[in-house]
Amino acid sequence: MNYKKIEDKDVQYLKSVVGEENIFVGEENIHDDYSGDELAGMEKYPEVLIYAKNTQEISKVLKYANENKIPVTTRGQGTGLVGGSVALCGGIMLSTEKMNRILELDEENLTVTVEPGVLLMELTEFVESHDLFYPPDPGEKSASIGGNVSTNAGGMRAVKYGVTRDFVRGMEFVLPNGGVMEFGGKIVKNSSGYSLKDIVVGSEGTLGVVSKLVLKLLPLPKNKLSLLIPFNDLPTAIQTVPEIIKSKNIPTAIEFMQGEVILAAEEFLGKTFPDNSSDAYLLLQFDGNSKEELETGYEKVADICLACGALDVLIANTDERHDSIWSARGAFLEAIKASTTHMDECDVVVPRNKVGEFIIFTHELQKEYDMRISSFGHAGDGNLHIYLLKDEMDDKTWNKKAGEVFEKMYNKAFFIGGAVSGEHGIGFAKIPYLEEEFGKEGMELFRRIKLAFDPNEIMNPGKLGSNYKVNLYTC
Repeated sequence: MNYKKIEDKDVQYLKSVVGEENIFVGEENIHDDYSGDELAGMEKYPEVLIYAKNTQEISKVLKYANENKIPVTTRGQGTGLVGGSVALCGGIMLSTEKMNRILELDEENLTVTVEPGVLLMELTEFVESHDLFYPPDPGEKSASIGGNVSTNAGGMRAVKYGVTRDFVRGMEFVLPNGGVMEFGGKIVKNSSGYSLKDIVVGSEGTLGVVSKLVLKLLPLPKNKLSLLIPFNDLPTAIQTVPEIIKSKNIPTAIEFMQGEVILAAEEFLGKTFPDNSSDAYLLLQFDGNSKEELETGYEKVADICLACGALDVLIANTDERHDSIWSARGAFLEAIKASTTHMDECDVVVPRNKVGEFIIFTHELQKEYDMRISSFGHAGDGNLHIYLLKDEMDDKTWNKKAGEVFEKMYNKAFFIGGAVSGEHGIGFAKIPYLEEEFGKEGMELFRRIKLAFDPNEIMNPGKLGSNYKVNLYTC
């Protein structure tokens, strides 16, 4: 694709749209943060960085970019892990950070309307102050809601409540030609043709720009507690999960973790975990509107775990105990990162009854390749976070081993009925594995959807649905 390089006349027009204080031109004037996301080793600066303040500005910028074939990459907080918000082909980076208003709380319809730059932690605090609840709970609380929608983020509560797509009722959406459309709304049911909002959710900025969101809320559960359950080994722990699900006493979250990850988190946080003596753990959370409801659920699940080989069941039934456990869980990623020189992640999702088989397979790979492989994840929904750790390997050895291990892990996931990504999206890094999952016919279908929205291919080129052979040197 031959994209137009930005000239002074383009800059002058863009300044007239967003104001001189909201545009930065040239690599020397753009902060390093905007050259990449959390994917290590992936860096490319846009030619121009723009902070949009409203839908009208987004519309004018996209219309101009589309007419002049200038690539546009939309960016929230840049917390992604797969290179999704990297401006591979330069052009315009359109930041929605300043579109961060909570516009309306509708308690009668149980919805909240927000701009895409609102942070997840801000939204959570706001709705809970009104005794309401937004269940999607990805680990990065400083991510923007727009970014969560872009990747269909999930998080720890997905096992009971679902993922971001399940809570998007409607959206205002700016097409690449500048047209503004409304998809969905406050309505609960809708069978009017294709669900365009659901196509946009998870599209990673490749179809247009979300400028407003109507999100579904629930009443805030009044009570919560957690169970920390130690096991002798991880396969035994994970094989307990299907038994928990079958009991129909479904927890809000079912997390698994290895003892070595807990030790890393203790060192990273400088705090002691309630128990660090076992090799494997399940961490369960329950919520409900009465203590009786919680007790009925967790007591049955505790009995199941003990019957399946649990060493103990530790109850965290105070806010202090609950928060100490979950704050440690929230630090796992940073703790693993701090324990090595470099790492890379496999974010596969597999059927729940195949989680144990996949984890055993990663242990075999760890021995075969003499490489540290750490893992934790959402055992209740089959979404696994597997981290390859470079430690003291030289670059050549690391690249060879990591490439082979990733290939084997993704092939294993596909073989047992899994998918390439559970919640982090595809971005740039996972395009080859997406092609393995869907094949040429599937990739061509993605491409046709992309072209229906974006015939000039200006939106986030090189990503989902684009000419996926694009790279840093062919734009």
